[in-house]
Order: sequence, then C-alpha cells, then structure tokens
Amino acid sequence: MQRRFVYISIVLITCFGGLAVAQSASGDTTSDRKVVTRVAPVYPELAKKMHLHGAVKVEVVVRPNGTVKSTRVLGGNPVLGEAAENAVAQWKFEAGQAQTTELVQLVFEAQ
Repeated sequence: MQRRFVYISIVLITCFGGLAVAQSASGDTTSDRKVVTRVAPVYPELAKKMHLHGAVKVEVVVRPNGTVKSTRVLGGNPVLGEAAENAVAQWKFEAGQAQTTELVQLVFEAQ
C-alpha cells in the first residue's frame, strides 16, 4: 500500500513539474524595455467629478518591433483603468529580440 502511494506521488509530481516547465516556456518574457514614445492618459471626467486618484498597474505585451500588442489592467480603480489602458496602447517601446511583457504603473493625481 505504501509503495502504491509513493508511486502515485511520484507520477503526480512528474506530471505537474512538466506542466510548470511548459507554462514558463510560452515565449513571452518579462523585461524592462525603455519607452520611446509615451502618451499621457486622459483623466476621465467621471474620475474628476468623483475626486478619484491613485495608481493603475497595466500589463503590456510588446511586439519585437516595439509596438503594443495588448494591454491588461492588473490593479487600480476601474474608472481610471480604462484611461490607463487607452494611453499605454499608444506607447512605443524600443525594439527587442522577441515579444516581451512589461509592467507599467500610471499614477493619476486628483485634479
């Protein structure tokens, strides 16, 4: 019975270990590519009326040529998140060898 448990444990560890390796080799890498062209976010009217401020974190997938492929808000106020995504989608990064994933934080000050 103990041998059976050990065998099943080894099989599960092997399977999940292989899964983790497969996920980390997906092609996207995280780096710190420099921003060549930065577009400032437009402070939403609703956010002004509600006196909203704070930071928004955005995950940006950047193509090898430096253009933005996709964006995704990871944290922050949803009202500010859309403005942050719209601005970052227009950014241009320096060219690189491969597609990378960048983490960007935009801070909205109360106006």
